[in-house]
Amino acid sequence: MKKIDYIKELNPAQLEAVQSIEGPHLVIAGAGSGKTRVLVYRVAYLVEKGVAPDAILLLTFTRKAAGEMLKRASALLDERCQRVSGGTFHSFANMILRKYARLLGFSNSFTILDQSDAEDTINLIRSQLGFNKLDKRFPRKRAILEVISKSINKADSLKNVLFDEYPQFIEWEEEIKKIRQEYKKYKQLKSLLDYDDLLVYCKDLLEGHEEVRRALSGRYKYIMVDEYQDTNKLQAYIATLLSSSHKNIMVVGDDSQSIYSFRGANFRNIMDFPKIFKGARIITLEENYRSTQPILDLTNEVLASAAEKFDKVLFTRKKGLDLPVYVDAQDEHAQSRYIADKILELREEGINLDDIAVLFRSGWHSNDLEVELASRNLPFVKYGGQKFVEAAHIKDVISYLRIIYNISDAVSWYRALLLMRGIGPKTAERIIQEIIANKKGFNLGDEFLHKNEDLGRLFEILKKVDSRHMPPDEMIRVFLGYYQPLLKEKYDDFNKRLNDLDSLIRIASRYSSLEHFLTDMALEPPERSIVEAGAKDKDDSRLCLSTIHSAKGLEWQTVFLIYAAEGHLPSYLSLEDEEAIEEERRLFYVATTRAKENLFILKPHIDRSPRSYMGEGASVFTQPSRFLTEGNILNKHVTIETAGELGVIDDLEIDDILQEKPHHDKEFLDMMRDYFRGCEEP
Repeated sequence: MKKIDYIKELNPAQLEAVQSIEGPHLVIAGAGSGKTRVLVYRVAYLVEKGVAPDAILLLTFTRKAAGEMLKRASALLDERCQRVSGGTFHSFANMILRKYARLLGFSNSFTILDQSDAEDTINLIRSQLGFNKLDKRFPRKRAILEVISKSINKADSLKNVLFDEYPQFIEWEEEIKKIRQEYKKYKQLKSLLDYDDLLVYCKDLLEGHEEVRRALSGRYKYIMVDEYQDTNKLQAYIATLLSSSHKNIMVVGDDSQSIYSFRGANFRNIMDFPKIFKGARIITLEENYRSTQPILDLTNEVLASAAEKFDKVLFTRKKGLDLPVYVDAQDEHAQSRYIADKILELREEGINLDDIAVLFRSGWHSNDLEVELASRNLPFVKYGGQKFVEAAHIKDVISYLRIIYNISDAVSWYRALLLMRGIGPKTAERIIQEIIANKKGFNLGDEFLHKNEDLGRLFEILKKVDSRHMPPDEMIRVFLGYYQPLLKEKYDDFNKRLNDLDSLIRIASRYSSLEHFLTDMALEPPERSIVEAGAKDKDDSRLCLSTIHSAKGLEWQTVFLIYAAEGHLPSYLSLEDEEAIEEERRLFYVATTRAKENLFILKPHIDRSPRSYMGEGASVFTQPSRFLTEGNILNKHVTIETAGELGVIDDLEIDDILQEKPHHDKEFLDMMRDYFRGCEEP
């Protein structure tokens, strides 16, 4: 049996975290400090010390992350580590609710609605209530679902969410409340749960059924939570309830990387952990294994001005003396040209394109750069885009499988019926009424089946498919014989979409259970369209363009951070909100700590974009981001360069820049709001 030399493999702070077993622990893991290593070795350490694997629960933000950690732990020790329970809060909640759902009044064979299906359900209810026929513009389905979801994830009232984030919809508060009520009733009636319901009902189960809470807390005697700064109130509460009987909980995260408040993540969860768990031991990981010391000196300076934080000073043993570069560019295009020129230089030095990234606060910031890169024949990939299972043709096929699994799934029936030639919304509703409300099931009357060939063929297939003995991939093949003529008629690029459907079959072939396949496709879908991925040569090296939010957890040898200016980073939306400014500071920290060796921070000197709002020929001087001026970074921690027709910046000009105050006057803010309206994205 293997024996791990923990002292040799871990630095002192990591070792302390790994060997701290009993009681509550908060591990503050600075960027690049090896937090994943701590979790992997702690799993191995617990198992090596005799803790039963099924008594350990590891909660992460993707099941892939949990799987990789447990695989690494098994490689360190032995296969016992693979028996540790690992997954996301949502997958854990799903597992628990499959067993205990009846205690909450609904069937354990519920169907999980993904984002798009939840939106369609909201739209159905919105139409049934007549809110789509009002004279004044009523919020669309996505906005309504976002409001309801944020209210749940932030544990805040609908009124407060509308006031803080959707003031344009305040007048519709009562109508949205009505939709929320009907949405909840509809889901309960049809045995449907959306993502938020998984957490809500899991919390209700643990909170309202003491015997279940004691049983689960007794089973999972050692709980670990990764990326704790990204948890919302519900997730933090669930973790607290699960550890209620023993307090053996270790949460790992970095308060300085809490950047997802728009998703409901709560900065207070990590900050208040020591208040909730009295006597919690705080362990800080400060040794960085990613970046050079000059880069860390800059990031430490940025954090020094944070209003609230756990103190940490990142250091490294990695060699590297080059200071980060601050580039004052004449305008946006000069910024783009500088980056393209520098990338070509780096390639000559032997740095691959896929080890270079350009990061930005908002997706539109890279528009000019994308044109410039294309003109230089520099290939790039931009993070974002449609997820695989959100593609219409994939959702079409999955709707058939969901009908097989849950015949009361009205959302899937509606989608499947509207695909057919000659069936509109009213006819679809009548058919659904017969199938579900009148309990005809797959024995629909001839008055419907004989009138529509597509409908008759679908019901023939539905009656033949046996979910108990037929694996998911075989079901898909059966349905594709029916679906392909519809695919060809509906989509001009149906040939490309066939590749996606082949991929869906390959994914489904990994499953023997329809329930598990549908659950995974709802909770952990593939991130990118197979059509898009298949169109590219996987061996090609590509530059990465990414929003900062999408870049968290990644690293590159060289990073360019663009638009480091007031109103851009920090975003103009945060300028009057101190808490929002602090999250923008954390975004800046996340961006700069992605760089291993080269960090370039760029600011366009002249922002030419708002000219149309200020008169022909007018221009606005874009000040450096406050995160560069607060800690005297421009004087101490960077090399200053220019791009365009600015000329050389002398010491006097640097002093002038440092002394300028960020704009807070009303005229500036109003102008920025006009310009950015519709451009900003989280």
